[in-house]
Amino acid sequence: MKLIIASNNKHKIYEIKKILGNSFDEILSLSEAGIAHETLEDGNTFMDNARKKAREIAELSGTAALADDSGICVNALGGEPGVYSARYAGEHGDDEANNRLLLERILPHSDKSAYYACAMALVYPDGREVLAEGYMHGTITHDVRGTRGFGYDPLFIPVGESRTVAEMTDEEKNAISHRARALSALLAKLEVK
Repeated sequence: MKLIIASNNKHKIYEIKKILGNSFDEILSLSEAGIAHETLEDGNTFMDNARKKAREIAELSGTAALADDSGICVNALGGEPGVYSARYAGEHGDDEANNRLLLERILPHSDKSAYYACAMALVYPDGREVLAEGYMHGTITHDVRGTRGFGYDPLFIPVGESRTVAEMTDEEKNAISHRARALSALLAKLEVK
């Protein structure tokens, strides 16, 4: 079965393809599938956005579509940035500005606990859906550390680690990431059916 990932984010595509491996005959990003479409992410939750993206691409393509929505939630900030993670500082995808703003806002708080959340939605052309979520808990560090990963990875230290996610190899990150956990939960649901 062919699968289209409802994204052109090269970091997410790489991570999803690496984790899914040979679970599908062919896995394509939107651009690889020749689809020029952007979903308006206006949901109140990560799952709202993931389902909307996957539904739109399944309808457009006539094939199975996988979408995720993910971000970081900081407890002392009432869950911010949450669904606004990619555009926290205003411009979508400006990781440096987002990281600066998060550091500025968390500085006065002693509680630095946070978690990455990922909602994953697989939608088939007939409307069937398989949904899953994954989480990675940890803390926010006081400065940017590491050059790997993307988003808030240089600020996030997973539970049981002394390094930020951006200081880990892809293999180490994929073994514990919120996206990996959501994909594992999704694959488990597919095997049950």
